[in-house]
Amino acid sequence: MNNKNKIILDLCGGTGAWSRPYKEAGYDVRVITWPEYDVRNTRFNYNDELCLIRGKKGNINYTRISYKYIYGILAAPPCTMFSLARTRAKKPRNFTEGMEVVRACLDIIWSVRQKHKLAFWALENPMGYLRQFLGKPPLTFNPCDYGDPYTKKTDLWGYYNEPKKKPVKLDADTIARLKINNRKLPSISDFTGSKQAARRAITPKGFADAFFKANG
Repeated sequence: MNNKNKIILDLCGGTGAWSRPYKEAGYDVRVITWPEYDVRNTRFNYNDELCLIRGKKGNINYTRISYKYIYGILAAPPCTMFSLARTRAKKPRNFTEGMEVVRACLDIIWSVRQKHKLAFWALENPMGYLRQFLGKPPLTFNPCDYGDPYTKKTDLWGYYNEPKKKPVKLDADTIARLKINNRKLPSISDFTGSKQAARRAITPKGFADAFFKANG
């Protein structure tokens, strides 16, 4: 099947791990992520195109995407302000700041859907305070539900076919490491940096593959 004309928007996509199976299958994947893009800097209904602003003041470019070619949307807004683990941060929790990015992702999803049918859309966040704004999600999963050997409860809102689970049993050593938050983290390219938080945020491969199989 020729997928080159099917655009997948990967909002706040970081390394692009969630959308990678689509890219490998020939879809036109657009990873809209910081620092090149800020989803809050988006214009709508410009000649039936989504207009994404790229760059900073004095060096601004525009990426225009026709609504009719957008096949599906993935969104992973930062969990910084919604994390249950945010107890020792120097900066106080700020829901207004956190929701600005969430709302920007939803505005893009809503704008595209009003103009054109979407095969799917999904918004994920580690289980936390975002539930108090979006409600309980239809799916909450751990990476080990899809074959990756660790736990991290993650919520998934949206309109999508539920991925088929392929659970893996965790051994005693792995469980012990997880209890002290000491699991082995994946490596990432220099373009996203090597901060521990960024490495922890990478979408687990097993889930990404299962989601693609259910929504390709």
